[in-house]
Amino acid sequence: MAGLPKTMKAVTIREPGGPEVLEIGEIAVPVPGQGEILIRVEAAGVNRPDTFQRMGLYPPPPGAPDTPGLEVAGEVAATGPGVTRWKAGDRVCALVSGGGYAEYCLSHEAHALPAPKSLSMAEAAALPETVFTVWTNVFGRGALKPGETFLVHGGTSGIGTTAIQLASSFGARVIATAGSADKCAACERLGAEAINYREKDFVAEVKNLTGGRGVDVILDMVGGDYIPRNLQAAAPDARIVSIAFLNGSTAEVNFMPVMLKRLTLTGSTLRPRSIEEKAALAKAIEEKVWPLIEAGRVKPLVDATFPLAEAAKAHALMERSSHIGKIVLTV
Repeated sequence: MAGLPKTMKAVTIREPGGPEVLEIGEIAVPVPGQGEILIRVEAAGVNRPDTFQRMGLYPPPPGAPDTPGLEVAGEVAATGPGVTRWKAGDRVCALVSGGGYAEYCLSHEAHALPAPKSLSMAEAAALPETVFTVWTNVFGRGALKPGETFLVHGGTSGIGTTAIQLASSFGARVIATAGSADKCAACERLGAEAINYREKDFVAEVKNLTGGRGVDVILDMVGGDYIPRNLQAAAPDARIVSIAFLNGSTAEVNFMPVMLKRLTLTGSTLRPRSIEEKAALAKAIEEKVWPLIEAGRVKPLVDATFPLAEAAKAHALMERSSHIGKIVLTV
């Protein structure tokens, strides 16, 4: 890799703990292997799984770097053997299995997409993790169709703001829960009907808004006591998709509504999936979602950016849950 440095700055995790354990260290620049590209990172998205990794609760899968960071945007700096799509100088954003909080990061060539020309690199870095997650869970596992009603919890998270825009763009009616008047207003600006869960019971409100029928698809990142309540808010033949458990992954559930309403309970994780599965997702997203982004119909909301050296501040903001949209590190 002529012309590239041997070492780079990257965020390291000193020990499992709070945001203060994130430090800037010097590590080797990775070398792209078969089918891989090396990206000179300009921006990296911050996601809730990064905070769990920092706490020691979400170890990287085998072969993934210890450095956190699941999505990046930047310029291709080098290509490994067998790479056919990308060349040095191409501007991309990519879903990665780790290593994003650094000056350089590896991605499989099939997990990278062209950085949309209409977006800044910070905005492009806010796309991959959220768009891949929403596409596979809402439209894949949840099979959301035009004309159906969709409920997303945590409507102002990176996942939530993306889910609202994509579901609306594909013709669904969207209801979102959020925890303040400001957050509800943000959801409404994106195209959702909003429920302030601190002031109203979301089950009762969903029933009011749908004439007692309930919703067809639910995307849940909360878990805990939301698990049985989702069953109550679901319409006949609804699909409930779990992708995170901020309130815990266990609950006591009466399964009678599952039988009586013919409900489907499902969920998934993205990071451990195979190269081939992620490549298939990337292909579908480029075909179905990228035109909406290029046309300005779907746009990532970036709440705040921090330089790489201030990753601890970015994590502290993430854990306060006061942000609307994405938090991004700039390199």
